[in-house]
Amino acid sequence: MSVRIVALGNEKGGFEESLQQPDLITTYFGRHAIIRHIEERRLLGFATHNGFPAFVEYQAYVFGRVRVLIHDCPSWELFDNDWYKSRNIVGLADIIVLKYSVNDKNTFQEVKDNYVPMIKRILNQWTVPVIIAAIGTRQNEESPPCSCPLCTSDKGSCVPFYEGLELSKEIGAAYLELHSLNDFNVGKYFGGVLEYFIIQCLKQKSSEKKKKRSSRPQLIPPPRLKEPVKLPCLKIETSRFHCDLLSLFCSSSCTDVAFSSKDGHEVARAHRLVLCTANYVFMLLFGVAIPGNSGELPGKIAHNLFLIEKDNAMNSGQTLLQNILPVRVIILDSLLCVCFSEVLKFIYAGTGNWDELKSVLWKKLKNLEEVRQVLETLKLLFRCNTKAFYSNGIDYQTAKRKEQSQRCCCSLSLFLKNPNLADVIFEVQDISVYAHKAVLVARCDVMAAMFSGNYSETNACNVPIHGVSKETFLSFLEYLYTDSCCTASILQAMALLICAEMYQIHRLQQICESCIVTQLQSMPSRELVSTNLNIVNLFNKAKFHNATRLSTWLLHFIASNYLIFSQKLEFQELSDEEEAFVESHRWPSSSYLQELTEYRHHIHSGRSRCILM
Repeated sequence: MSVRIVALGNEKGGFEESLQQPDLITTYFGRHAIIRHIEERRLLGFATHNGFPAFVEYQAYVFGRVRVLIHDCPSWELFDNDWYKSRNIVGLADIIVLKYSVNDKNTFQEVKDNYVPMIKRILNQWTVPVIIAAIGTRQNEESPPCSCPLCTSDKGSCVPFYEGLELSKEIGAAYLELHSLNDFNVGKYFGGVLEYFIIQCLKQKSSEKKKKRSSRPQLIPPPRLKEPVKLPCLKIETSRFHCDLLSLFCSSSCTDVAFSSKDGHEVARAHRLVLCTANYVFMLLFGVAIPGNSGELPGKIAHNLFLIEKDNAMNSGQTLLQNILPVRVIILDSLLCVCFSEVLKFIYAGTGNWDELKSVLWKKLKNLEEVRQVLETLKLLFRCNTKAFYSNGIDYQTAKRKEQSQRCCCSLSLFLKNPNLADVIFEVQDISVYAHKAVLVARCDVMAAMFSGNYSETNACNVPIHGVSKETFLSFLEYLYTDSCCTASILQAMALLICAEMYQIHRLQQICESCIVTQLQSMPSRELVSTNLNIVNLFNKAKFHNATRLSTWLLHFIASNYLIFSQKLEFQELSDEEEAFVESHRWPSSSYLQELTEYRHHIHSGRSRCILM
């Protein structure tokens, strides 16, 4: 906002010695008043403009960003000469300052008789604040002037106090007498009154602006659509793959190989399948085909470290073992034989933490040189760089990366559906699937109970599987052997979830739940509309098979896509309680849709107009 001040009249009295004195407006806006609120204490934008020759125009910024325009007309003759433009300037004034010298009575009388009535007509009877400033010291004031109306001692050349006061009362103005243009008179006296009028003017303009805004037709804002409720997050448990294998070793269930010393003392029992996943030496030792070309080194190591007893050599590579004693393997290295049980734990744990193995060997052997020899032997067995074992300057992660890059072991996935070392066959629909009881017992509690209790499957080689498709069962075995699975569709993931629930594999259930959720979240709305996938049926299956997390998520998913699923026939399959939950959590909400209908009706009713038009 801005404030326009119009100053009229000459306060210098017409004497030559007074013409050199500064005028009221320049003194005030140059050194005093509102300018003091600006930190730089400088006059802003003082300039003379030629747009209105009768007026000198100044500009300043007050109260931070409020602009003040001052139009100063120091001569009434100039005011008359450019009467049309002068009238326009006075008509735009927010505050008027009338100045005169107390020693120039002729000019004062002319202003009172001629100019004041004319300005009153322009301003419609003084609707703007006016300040009358009587400036100077009366030249005939050696003795105090008489204020009696009958006294005419000072009526010759000076303007008496009472005449100025009467004029101010006539036009409703503030009357000020400034005997000199010093800091007090100009800054405090005149400036205080002017600042008061400026503040009142700003308040009035602000009020008028608010009235204009309130008089405008109120536009109803469009309803605000809230974001949908965030769907529950489904987490997956940490893998227990190697913990299951280590537990299998500690339980000695389904062992098919026994290691012994040269004197026939049994050292430990293990599972050929797990050992074959450790390195090619055991694969060659047990007659399992080695993938690719491994060279002659594994054979030499196997010949130097192990020896299979002749009576069991023929059974070492047999596919189905029916009530046959475990293969007996003699450990030829005496130091390795002493700590071979710890080495087997290291293999089953699958952590690759050689520092921990070194610590375990030290506790067992109590001899650093013997520990070095065993580690050198394991270097040949696992093809590792033993410098990582001894160097204190290499951290565990660096040693682990070297170990992983140099070891040549395979995973259990090599034996998935592989007849090598298999000891059970599953009959699923029209196919036969080879499997290994050691993996099944370690990874699945239901399978462990089935093969160790008084059941028909305990000693059977062929086990029929009912109620599960072959694709689903193969995916189930894939998870048992590899700790991961890949389902191509939501329906396959749901079928695998049901199978996992039947065999009580909770982590596999969580993986299937995550797969279903991921695929549903990636489907765009148009695909949800056109798909034949029955989400309500998925919800009912998840609820029936104790997949509580998935059923809760699916119910929120239906509520978040309410406008899509409420139009489908399967929506009616929800129970009253479930439908009430969906209605209370639906997106968009019913209240928003109602507000949107009212807003559209208001827009199209013709009562509201476009802002741009």
